[in-house]
Amino acid sequence: MSQGQQARARPAPAWPKDTLRIAFGVIWLIDATLKWLPGFRSSYMSVIMGEAQGQPGWLRPWFNFWIRFQHPDAMFLAYLAAVVETLIAVALIIGFARKLTYLSAIAFSLLIWGTAEGFGGPYTSGASDIGTAIIYAVVFAGLLMLSYYGGPARYSADYYLEKKISWWWRVAETRRPDPAQAAASAPAAAPEPQATLARPS
Repeated sequence: MSQGQQARARPAPAWPKDTLRIAFGVIWLIDATLKWLPGFRSSYMSVIMGEAQGQPGWLRPWFNFWIRFQHPDAMFLAYLAAVVETLIAVALIIGFARKLTYLSAIAFSLLIWGTAEGFGGPYTSGASDIGTAIIYAVVFAGLLMLSYYGGPARYSADYYLEKKISWWWRVAETRRPDPAQAAASAPAAAPEPQATLARPS
């Protein structure tokens, strides 16, 4: 077998995709920590109400609905947002229920983008970006696709749970793991020492 064929046959290392997931989880953990500070809770409703200002008329019903829905329980929802972000961060770092985490995080990010960030407000005067939550949603979608093509994550809680719980792959993987793909993500076994024959003197 040529060197080019050997390079193509060699499985891709597992650590780059896991490193990306863990690094993104650390970013979310920092963001979640800020959500537990008193300043976030005290300004929770004012941020959402501020985003409703200057919105075009066809979006007013959307923001008015969320303001009316959240205003009576603003403190509870502020705590809930902090809890959800913390759970997403921890699940990312340890690699727990990755498919379910990615899908939930996409929905949560889009909800934040459509409320607290006012869809980024690209149609408002002085807008300079489209918001960060939509970028988070795209990153989570990228992690979901990476999970589909990369298979089981070696450095994750899911990797060990799938060995013990037969149905766990349904919440962890985007498709049923291929045995060959699962074996490729397993750590390589150390080569056995070969016995050498002594030459007759």
